[in-house]
Amino acid sequence: MTEDAVYDDFIKWLGNTWWELPESEHLKPMIKANYTLEEATFLTGFPLSAKPIEDIASIKGLSPKELEDRVAPLARKGMVFKSVRNEKTWYRLNDSFMALLRANLWPGDADERTQKAVPLINKYLDDGWFDQYLNIHHKGLRTLPIEQTIEDTRSIVPYEDVVKVVDSFEYYTVSYCPCRMRHNHDPDFKECHHPLEVCLHFDDLGRYIVENGQGREITKEETHAILKKSADSGLVHAISNWRDKPDTICNCCSCCCMFLDGYHRLGHPESTNASSYIVEINAATCKACASCVKRCPMDALQLKVSEKAGNKFGKAVALAVESCIGCGVCVHKCPTDSLKLVKKENESNPPQHVKEYMMHFMKDKKSGKIEA
Repeated sequence: MTEDAVYDDFIKWLGNTWWELPESEHLKPMIKANYTLEEATFLTGFPLSAKPIEDIASIKGLSPKELEDRVAPLARKGMVFKSVRNEKTWYRLNDSFMALLRANLWPGDADERTQKAVPLINKYLDDGWFDQYLNIHHKGLRTLPIEQTIEDTRSIVPYEDVVKVVDSFEYYTVSYCPCRMRHNHDPDFKECHHPLEVCLHFDDLGRYIVENGQGREITKEETHAILKKSADSGLVHAISNWRDKPDTICNCCSCCCMFLDGYHRLGHPESTNASSYIVEINAATCKACASCVKRCPMDALQLKVSEKAGNKFGKAVALAVESCIGCGVCVHKCPTDSLKLVKKENESNPPQHVKEYMMHFMKDKKSGKIEA
């Protein structure tokens, strides 16, 4: 079998997951840059859903020990996911979203593979790969309001209370932001100067990450400190878009985050899903400093002439309601406390669990239109 034929078979297999691999001139070069010929050969036919190591060893004609030796370095590269259930080891092939947009970049390395692969990944993203989210109602991430930016804390539901969310986990880890790494290692993009080691993962995903050198274990207190540092830097907290056992809190910038970048640069109508909150403005106390205008990740704020303004400029900040995602980034640093987050009249709940999320995703994708 020729090299191209091996990669063609692997691409076809890897494209069988929820996150597909549409045709593009950049597809095969990207795959070749990330997977060696030996890796592509071995991973073709590797189970897409988790199976015990003994079952996979039988499929591959290896002993469990031989399989473990083959798979361990692939897990460290983010190509394969390892989990332990009832004291048994299970493996599955990581889909291309996980393998090429997340796990491969979490370690923060600038090795030869990363340097070669990242520009190709970005070209493929821009050539329609990320458009799989274009008509999806439930995006991969939902905005999580910054702590202390909500006016009436009695209204907070548990899945939007960042303190309660963090307290619900048992195991805490931090990795490098894969989106920032993806841009910083591509000469076609400007380097992002926001904090890098701010991608938070929890429990089973966190254990996988630490075991495979893709991040480090931290404490609950360190997790809260990273969230504060991120908020101070103007980053948006964004959490896995389901209520039960979310495993990720990203801290997103508008220049690199695939969802925010998709909105600003690729023309997607939505970025991350908005929280249940929206900004309310007190024009009388606004001093027209424009700090919030600069910080807003959605360009939803601008200074306008206002009859209610109490400053010498006669201006106050105004909100484009349809663009606000309720993150609290503007509220967090307002010097006059003229901004606050208030509950929306109509709110939408995220899916209950990851299986329901995937059901919505596949339904929206199949129909080609958004379903609330």
